[in-house]
Amino acid sequence: MKCKICQSNTNELFSAVLMHKYNVVYYQCSNCDFIQTEEPYWLEEAYDNPIGVADIGMVSRNIYLADLLAPKIKKYFSSKGKFLDYGGGYGLFVRMMRDKGLDFYRQDSYCENLFAKSFDLKDLEPGTQFELLTAFEVFEHLPDPIEEVNKMFELSNDILFSTDLQPDMAFRSIDDWWYFSPEAGQHVSLYSLNSLQHLAKKFNKNFYSDGISLHLMTDKKLNNKVLKRSFVQKIIKKLYSGNPESLLQKDYEKIKSSLIK
Repeated sequence: MKCKICQSNTNELFSAVLMHKYNVVYYQCSNCDFIQTEEPYWLEEAYDNPIGVADIGMVSRNIYLADLLAPKIKKYFSSKGKFLDYGGGYGLFVRMMRDKGLDFYRQDSYCENLFAKSFDLKDLEPGTQFELLTAFEVFEHLPDPIEEVNKMFELSNDILFSTDLQPDMAFRSIDDWWYFSPEAGQHVSLYSLNSLQHLAKKFNKNFYSDGISLHLMTDKKLNNKVLKRSFVQKIIKKLYSGNPESLLQKDYEKIKSSLIK
């Protein structure tokens, strides 16, 4: 099987049971380390529920991303332009960014727009171009990253996105990394820093990353401190620290356990 990012040969990594019923093989690229599943024939069923039951961090994640990113976007991009949240789910992030004065719109092929009605891509003139496209927790869902990212760049020259980078370890089973998320069956593309660099190069873009989960492909030449490591660590600490103020992590473990039964 060829790598969907750089077309190099891949090696079989392991097989795992997804959605408690499908035995699926994972492959890793010998060149850029990109991890992909076999062709994901189960996705139609996986998206019967577009937002995974275990994604209980969605609300907190959107609140912190909106608070932290709005000043960055206003600083490095034209605040008078239009912005698009690609794979924007229920439209919560779009609504919050509009509340902060940024002209954001939403796109999502699977999920109903609950919070940003009248501010969807389909509400705009065909061919509308955006100052910036955001795509949070989308890239790991893409069965064909090159094809989908090309669609994104047809809408904007700049993509700010989040996806967790592979940890520095040798994967031997599905249990080695929580981000494989076998219960939902929606995470079919897992990236290394190297694979994202290859992806940006294919589109002749500059690439910046915090080295954890937040990344930017852009025509702009920026100081990489734009995506500070501490910036995303602050989000992670707030969301997953397990401090007494939040039951998020404990709730996640409970829901994950219930899905296994």
